[in-house]
Amino acid sequence: MISAIKASPNYKWWVFGTISIGTFLSVVDHGSVLVALPSIERHFGSDLPTVQWIVLGYALAISVLILPMGRLGDIIGRKQVYVWGMVIFVIAAGLAGVSPNLGSLISAKIFQGVGSAMVQASGIAMVISSFPGTERGKALGTHLSVVGAGAIAGPAIGGLLISAFEWRSVFFANVPVGIFTIAISMLVLPLAKPEPPKEGEVRQRFDWGGAVLSGLALLGFLLVVGNGDRLGWTSGLIFSGVAATVVAGAAFVWWELRFPTPMLDMRLFQNRLVSFGVAAGWFSFLGSSASRFMMPFYMQRVLEYSPREVGLLLIPPAMCMVLLGPISGRLSDRFGSRGLTVGGLAISAAAWVVMATTLTQSSPVLLIVILLMAQSTGTALFNSPNNSSIL
Repeated sequence: MISAIKASPNYKWWVFGTISIGTFLSVVDHGSVLVALPSIERHFGSDLPTVQWIVLGYALAISVLILPMGRLGDIIGRKQVYVWGMVIFVIAAGLAGVSPNLGSLISAKIFQGVGSAMVQASGIAMVISSFPGTERGKALGTHLSVVGAGAIAGPAIGGLLISAFEWRSVFFANVPVGIFTIAISMLVLPLAKPEPPKEGEVRQRFDWGGAVLSGLALLGFLLVVGNGDRLGWTSGLIFSGVAATVVAGAAFVWWELRFPTPMLDMRLFQNRLVSFGVAAGWFSFLGSSASRFMMPFYMQRVLEYSPREVGLLLIPPAMCMVLLGPISGRLSDRFGSRGLTVGGLAISAAAWVVMATTLTQSSPVLLIVILLMAQSTGTALFNSPNNSSIL
């Protein structure tokens, strides 16, 4: 049966479906954890600056490792990286569920971030390589719908699990689904081993220097951003962190321009479409991540909604991504990406500005949901065309 699937003209959609299960699981986990953060904070008697490291540690591991893991997939094979990433993800989820204290929970989430970086870097690469260039916008748009579906399910599932059991259940729920994902990935995904170098070509080597320098630059950036308010933006430690981040970033660029098989070919950024697309994607991700992190705290602490109610209120915004993701991908294949990316980013930015300047203790829930839907609509219009234009 597996041989027939791999010989089928629809095999690309089998690959897409398999990768989508892992993507869905990762997004559901993230949404569930965000809703669980206030409960975790109360359980351990902690505070927001400390409990935020559950999310920041996870994001830090992904940010530092996603480029090296993408490069590792190019060298040893993307399927191997993807499957082992899922194994790490599942083990870390179980460890997070049995964590006796906040420190061990943060450590487990950092470990889970390692697995997620492997899954994300190799998964989307396998999707892109499975589709011809004329269908990549459609594939990326449909992939965004999977992300949106996970964004719908994550807060809702998390809220229901926390209400019925406790916060640990949001981590344990990942284990059986993750095991199923590992099994189907081993059967369905293509075992594409890199071809040996031809005569005269440079042998593929892992870029350890680039991995270390990019990791230091991203670590410095996240530490500065995460501690600026607590330490003061004019403090010596923050200034030192900024300086170290700039030095590490400059050293990374210098190294990548000289290494024969770089982790990231910096010459790609000579293309304005690539450089502006990456910059716009970075700002879009930064804004949407901040709103996703703070909204559960705002709804539970300030507006005093239950985790279940928060999960249900976050469903309509995520529906916008599910419905508009495939449409924006198809439109970008047909008409180009510029109008969709500019319009989508403008809508998201407007929603962020209104949220930052108008939301209070007495804000009506309808206004909050409408603003979140506007932000999600902008993200849905922006992401697929922007990613397609870069690739």
